[in-house]
Amino acid sequence: MLKHSRQLPLGDPTLFFLIVGLSFFGIAMVYSAGVLDVPGTIVRGLWRVQLLWFVLGMIAIPFVLRIPVIWLEWVAQPLYAFAIVLLILTIFIGTGAGTAASVSGWLAVGPIRIQPSEFGKIAVIMMLARVLGSWREAPRTLWDLWKPIAIVMVPMALVMLQPDLGTALVFGSILMAMLFWAGTPLPTIFFLVSPVIGLFLSINPWVWGAYIVLLALAMAFVYKPYLSEGVTIMLANIVAGTVALPLWNSLETYQKNRFLVFLDPSIDERGAGYNLIQSRVAIGSGGLTGKGFLDGTQKRLAFLPEQHTDFIFAVIGEEWGFLGVAAVLITFGLIFWRLVRIAEKSSDPFASLVPFGLFGSWFAHVLVNTGMTVGIMPITGIPLPFLSYGGSFLLVNLLAMAIIERIAAEAGG
Repeated sequence: MLKHSRQLPLGDPTLFFLIVGLSFFGIAMVYSAGVLDVPGTIVRGLWRVQLLWFVLGMIAIPFVLRIPVIWLEWVAQPLYAFAIVLLILTIFIGTGAGTAASVSGWLAVGPIRIQPSEFGKIAVIMMLARVLGSWREAPRTLWDLWKPIAIVMVPMALVMLQPDLGTALVFGSILMAMLFWAGTPLPTIFFLVSPVIGLFLSINPWVWGAYIVLLALAMAFVYKPYLSEGVTIMLANIVAGTVALPLWNSLETYQKNRFLVFLDPSIDERGAGYNLIQSRVAIGSGGLTGKGFLDGTQKRLAFLPEQHTDFIFAVIGEEWGFLGVAAVLITFGLIFWRLVRIAEKSSDPFASLVPFGLFGSWFAHVLVNTGMTVGIMPITGIPLPFLSYGGSFLLVNLLAMAIIERIAAEAGG
């Protein structure tokens, strides 16, 4: 434990200043996204709201920094229960936002709207860290993973009911990252996610059939599970391939369109494919150094969809070019490096798992968001941490950063 001191335990100043700097840049880009040559848009003043949420986060950070890590472990269970209650409320009284009007992912508290799923990510990370941190040996079978899987599946299912597929996938990324860091063998993790792989490969019966054969051979000669475990894995993959078509038919129209235009944007250039096409044009027109801050033509003419949220990366590419995009990605890379370094230095299992869980969450956001703007990922509506507009998203991430700073301080920096 740290010695009592009036000095706040800022355990990793590098991480702190990277995130604060990225947040300031994000506010500037939200402001730029509102500088348009067309009238009648609410985007213009949103940078002030983003700045307000940033200030609230900075005010709250000193209080979070004073919370010992052992207290965070104690409150993990009630925090998780509270997050579940919020997610349940969201299904019944939730509202939509922007183009996601069909997604009831926000709770309105007077004039303020919060997104409980963002709070839920941190709660899940802490709850998983508490459970996985109690392990004394690596799991030997998939049956040993039932508790962490249940912890993640409950909020994931509630988020899917909103429906918000993109956020649900982030919960999956958190689970995979934390299972890996807790010592779960890679083959076990692979067979855990194998039904998901089979689900996507079932788009082609021949590919799916070959995958099932290879899976059976891998279990027979490499993984060698118990009989009940092997049968369950095979049945889960077969069921995944069987329900693929009914599951596809159950998706909302906008969710189907996002996957279809990922495969070929030209099938609906003026509809679902419009977002991706305009995003590619904006990023490509930025060249090496960009068109200059505030001067992106695609942005100013409002051709870019959701340019202050989901497609803020395209605004950066147009106005700052390849060099600006590279600088942003390098900054994220440095943030990820600091998170992993803190996780490595923390001797306490709970304190080590929390930074890596946050790494899993933020990495999924960055990978999917940047990937969807250039067409290598389906458009799922996942925002970019510290850059995209979103008050509760920014606030929760700043508070998460404060938790990591406290962990780093107790680990010795």
